[in-house]
Amino acid sequence: MDFNSDNAAGVHPAVLEAVAAVSGAHPRGYDADDWSARLDGAFSTLFGTPVRAFAVPSGTAANALGLAACVPTYGGVWCHNEAHIEVDEAGAVGFYTAGATLMLVPSPNGKLTVEALDAAAARRRGDVHQVQPAALSLTQATEAGTVYTPDEVANLSGWAKARGLAVQMDGARFANAVAHLGCSPADVTWKAGVDILSFGCIKNGGMSAEALLFFRPDLAESLPVRRKRAGLMPSKGRFAAAQLLAMIEGGVWLENARASNGAAQTIAAAVPDRLLVPVQANELFLRLTPAERDTLRAQGFSFYDWELSGPDAARFVVRWDQEPQVIAALAAALRAL
Repeated sequence: MDFNSDNAAGVHPAVLEAVAAVSGAHPRGYDADDWSARLDGAFSTLFGTPVRAFAVPSGTAANALGLAACVPTYGGVWCHNEAHIEVDEAGAVGFYTAGATLMLVPSPNGKLTVEALDAAAARRRGDVHQVQPAALSLTQATEAGTVYTPDEVANLSGWAKARGLAVQMDGARFANAVAHLGCSPADVTWKAGVDILSFGCIKNGGMSAEALLFFRPDLAESLPVRRKRAGLMPSKGRFAAAQLLAMIEGGVWLENARASNGAAQTIAAAVPDRLLVPVQANELFLRLTPAERDTLRAQGFSFYDWELSGPDAARFVVRWDQEPQVIAALAAALRAL
């Protein structure tokens, strides 16, 4: 009955089996094992282009290290004013870049637009007295549960590239976005101009490993040292690599995302008049009064009040492993309000 976050989801059996399979003694640690050596090739196959892949222990680490690789200490990162790197990562980008600034842009439904970026850029002088932009960060799916199409990503990337900026994508729920779009993962990343991707697994059935991917190998040159210096390089790298390989080589990443997306659609169909934004991934933002929220919580449902979307907003996140009867129970409870 817990709809607070997909971070509460269980670990997929394939991931657990993969970890158990590599738990014996091996002669090499860090990234020198056979499983870590397979990461570049496995992700290159998934995306259809050469990829440098690094295992890290969290999405925050993936985002912050990825941006540190392309943003100088005096630089700035354009991002949505509700982006996860702004509202939920405790200043990690500034910490790992040793001083870079997030340049916040408001825009409806969690999605940046070229028009919103143009308006924000027009308010700047752009001289030596101001932060110098170095990157654009996109969240896919967004913090509002909405999804950028390949064309939208391409337009935003084009805006950034015209200004000499790198493009980083926070893909904590990237699988949910791809499942919604029905496209290949390449279509909404490197083919659309994305240079760096935080490929989320933990919310989607993983255990303790995320993947930081570079579609531009030149940007990855400093990453091995940055990751080590930051204390984010696993000493028994085979366990992290085995998790990632289990997620992508057997298609678990997409299967799980389809399950959580589908369940979210079941709930959305029960109360379409309460939706604050379209449901495109595994998150629902609903209009609920305080009394209605109390009613649901008294029945055992847990979820977050979501002040970012207004005083009557609540957020429900559906997990990949949520049981169908729980989904049906929430849909029925919402209909009964």
